[in-house]
Amino acid sequence: RLGLERADTAEKALTVIVDLLQKYGQGGNCMESSMAFTYHNSFLIADRKEAWVLETSGKYWAAEKVEGGVRNISNQLSITTKIDRQHPELKEYAKSNGWWDGEKEFDFAATYSYVNTARMTTTRSRYCEGYKLLNKHKGSITPEIMMEILRDKESGINMEGGFMTTGSMVSILPQQANLPCIHFFTGTPDPAR
Repeated sequence: RLGLERADTAEKALTVIVDLLQKYGQGGNCMESSMAFTYHNSFLIADRKEAWVLETSGKYWAAEKVEGGVRNISNQLSITTKIDRQHPELKEYAKSNGWWDGEKEFDFAATYSYVNTARMTTTRSRYCEGYKLLNKHKGSITPEIMMEILRDKESGINMEGGFMTTGSMVSILPQQANLPCIHFFTGTPDPAR
């Protein structure tokens, strides 16, 4: 929200977020219950001209400029070796903790995540299922198709149970500045309704 408030482009919003992350860090409970449950965050940041994926681990972060095709995020790190912007000490911190040897190609997800990067693309997960659904419609994604993807329970995109999806958003961002941007938000706790 602060990126939206303080920036007029996707890349400037990325800068706002990483500057705040550097200054204040992140944290806080992700649930209303008394159980302590926290995780780090991922962001899709887009404007009429470009889009970025930002993924964080504590105060460390990596960002990937989306160059085309489809791209999604979920409850895991997904930026691997295509890193277009990064925390200035990202690699040094990984090296000092013994997570990266400094020799092989740096892979953010593999280095900063407990999830094996190879498993992310082969096992059934929200990330993989979301990518499959997006890829199935690549080149012909309409707002209605996007809403159907976000309502999908079988894939885990629309979660039920102890952890529930509580809202979804679909945005239309025309490249022509004279056309309005249109945003759809769910009005119920379950995007399927």
